[in-house]
Amino acid sequence: MTQSVRHISLVEAHQAWASDASPVFVDIRDPQSFQAGHIPNAQPLNNDNISDFLANTDKDTQVIVVCYHGISSQQAALVLESQGLTQVSSMDGGFTAWQTAYPEAVEQG
Repeated sequence: MTQSVRHISLVEAHQAWASDASPVFVDIRDPQSFQAGHIPNAQPLNNDNISDFLANTDKDTQVIVVCYHGISSQQAALVLESQGLTQVSSMDGGFTAWQTAYPEAVEQG
């Protein structure tokens, strides 16, 4: 059985981010790109911290995976699902689209 990636549109992701029940955004871009700009409250996720992230995240938490353009986040979402998370989505367009559409919702550092 082939796994399919759940997608979330840029608009839906922004609405979820702005809501009281904000999901966990994980950013899989390189550390320099993350420092230069990321979605506020997003957590960087990489091979060094994925075990801690999985250990500290409830399996039913809504997780939105962000990359540069919405391509590599699809594979990362499948990996997170294979590790037991049940509400994982790949954000269409990635951080590049987010930064263009919502420049006021970008944090540095």
